[in-house]
Amino acid sequence: MLRALSALVAMLVSMAPALAEQAPRASECLAMSGGPRATPVSLRSAAAGTDEVAITYAGHSTYFIDTPGGVRIATDYSGAYQIGRLPDVVTMNRAHSTHYTLFPDPRIPHVLHGWRDDGQPAQISERIGDVLIRNVTTDIRRYFGDSSGGDMIKDGNSIFIFEVAGLCIGHLGHLHVKLDDSHFAAIGRLDVVMVPIDGTYTMSLDGISEITKRLRASVVLPMHRFATPLEEFMRKIGRDFEIDRRAGRSLRISRETLPGTPTVIILEGV
Repeated sequence: MLRALSALVAMLVSMAPALAEQAPRASECLAMSGGPRATPVSLRSAAAGTDEVAITYAGHSTYFIDTPGGVRIATDYSGAYQIGRLPDVVTMNRAHSTHYTLFPDPRIPHVLHGWRDDGQPAQISERIGDVLIRNVTTDIRRYFGDSSGGDMIKDGNSIFIFEVAGLCIGHLGHLHVKLDDSHFAAIGRLDVVMVPIDGTYTMSLDGISEITKRLRASVVLPMHRFATPLEEFMRKIGRDFEIDRRAGRSLRISRETLPGTPTVIILEGV
């Protein structure tokens, strides 16, 4: 009996690293959200030797995120905007066909819908390679041609959060409603946030500006702009934000290179 027990203990000890690797890691962005804006010591030391994350604007609401571990993510993916190789992960929202496709390339291994067809909220918390991907749902207006009744679809949009290399990166999706305290609590801290600034199909510029200011991200990446004057968006979010216009479509960023002053970075094509 004692020999069998010892063998069982030895087996469990040998399996521990594999089990720990399979278990989803808790959200660092949520853990940091209630504290000061300074980087916790544990994250600072972890990020010191970490490579940068590359973020590339593809078009409309699609950004490509390339992680240090080689995972490629495409946000609000419809298939219309491609840059280089196929993404490993695509996130989608159901507002219009420009934000999703029901027929993605079958070679894409991870397709994450920000909604569910049964009316329940999508619940996503997946570790894929070196990135933790989770979502926070919001209601969305019904799109043209939807005759199922009602003005809003409950939990039809998802704010996706990507946690990688000590960074908390958020994509607000096709946001139609103001966020309440429960939304902000579920989002947690964001270092980089991608915000729709069209001012019509999503939220008003006043509404999205208030959300942007409250999120207090170090980097704001506009998207879904159409003809919105960038100067008007900058005026509404206030003088606390710097503006950085880039000649290219990509930026590389890490915890250590986050700007000290909140900055709106406008990539080529936005």
